[in-house]
Amino acid sequence: MSDYLESLFSLNGKTALVTGGGKGIGRMIAESLLQAGARVYISSRSAEDCEAAAAEMAALGDCRAYPYDLSQLNNIEALAGEIEAAGQGLHILVNNSGATWGAPLDEFPEAGWDKVMNLNVKSPFFLIQKLLPLLRAAGTQEDPARVINISSVAATMAGSQSAYSYMASKAAISHLTRGLAVDLAKQHIAVNSIAPGFFPSKMTSHMTTDEGLAFMRSLAPMGRIGEPQDIAGVMLLLCGAAGSFMTGATIPIAGGMDLGAGY
Repeated sequence: MSDYLESLFSLNGKTALVTGGGKGIGRMIAESLLQAGARVYISSRSAEDCEAAAAEMAALGDCRAYPYDLSQLNNIEALAGEIEAAGQGLHILVNNSGATWGAPLDEFPEAGWDKVMNLNVKSPFFLIQKLLPLLRAAGTQEDPARVINISSVAATMAGSQSAYSYMASKAAISHLTRGLAVDLAKQHIAVNSIAPGFFPSKMTSHMTTDEGLAFMRSLAPMGRIGEPQDIAGVMLLLCGAAGSFMTGATIPIAGGMDLGAGY
């Protein structure tokens, strides 16, 4: 790689926090940031899983586990305190932790609404709020700090698959991204989101049968499901110097699934 290309995508010296960074898309993101040179902190609810994932990814770089249930505000505050105490600042925040819930419309429970909206919308907002001092300190006009919210193609696709709170939450986080981008631009913090299509993960494990995978491929004009490099490329664009003039965007990573051609 030429020095010029490395300067566009290198994250050497940067510190990143990836929530839900131990599995699925979160782990794909964490590994891509590590390989670009960043120090990466991961957080997830299960201490055992979080610490095991950090130990495995330590082969790629400096990766540390901060296990917290981020559905609780006191845990968000505690995590922010630990990140500050680590003393390495915070240049990149990736709000990836999330939940889904599916049930027929007539039977959809309040618990399924509240759990998903709280973790997918409320928690990212308050984590950004609590980490603002670190993000402000890290950003400059030429190289802003970065917040990446993980949305979904479900934010724009009309097919609900009975995941009503999930589709609403992802539309909310995409729009929240735009509002925060405006408010934080002058504080040298860029806020963007990505909207993945189908990627293998714990959340999508119910669709990984042969029939399920064939169905998901049929929804994407490009005829395949997501792979780690698909996430990695966009994340390095958004987090590196190449993306320093981007804010308020939601980028679909879905092989065209967001275009609705399969419906």
